[in-house]
Amino acid sequence: MAKDSTRPRRRLLEPIDRFSEVLFGLIMALTFTGSLSAAESGRQEVRTMLIGALGCNLAWGIVDAVMYLMTTLTERARAVRSLRDIHAATDPAKAGRIISAALPDAVASVMGPQDLETLRQRLKEIPEPPSRVRLGRDDVLAALGVCLLVFLSTFPVVVPFIFMREAVPALRVSNAVAIVMLFLIGQAAARYAGTNPWRTGFSLVVLGVVLVGIAMALGG
Repeated sequence: MAKDSTRPRRRLLEPIDRFSEVLFGLIMALTFTGSLSAAESGRQEVRTMLIGALGCNLAWGIVDAVMYLMTTLTERARAVRSLRDIHAATDPAKAGRIISAALPDAVASVMGPQDLETLRQRLKEIPEPPSRVRLGRDDVLAALGVCLLVFLSTFPVVVPFIFMREAVPALRVSNAVAIVMLFLIGQAAARYAGTNPWRTGFSLVVLGVVLVGIAMALGG
């Protein structure tokens, strides 16, 4: 029991997945707030914008969650197929090529024939994989996390319109919140990747503005 309690738990979502989903949801929300004419909009226009932003991000959160499950299932089926091919391969060189193709390029480039043979022997000790791949509880929770990240990322930029009656100051506060969020996402991603947090933070602010402009120009 003590051994199980100290075993590290696998992340439901990798950090890069979390950053990407929050960024996607934020950009989608900004396409709605950015299309609002603050000088001419009344409460009805603001209300329509809020409903549209929340509804759109909820819909895209559900779509992203379904796509996450489909991608997970596909990648798992591919891994099972590779393991079966390794089990069935009678030629060690062919099995080595299958293993090398499944590895990241940086890792595969330093793997020699003996390393691949060692991996082949270890993989052959793994029991025959199931005939069908299935999604588990953690996969469903991760998909739910994807949906929530896209949906909840809407709120910081629309909250000013809920609590402030005047559209002009609300839009200014909303834009300021969006800039801060873009910068913080960039910094978090940079720390995960080991790059310069300040440079990446400012770069993501610029990239976010460009992406919002493109989405709005194309009718997004």
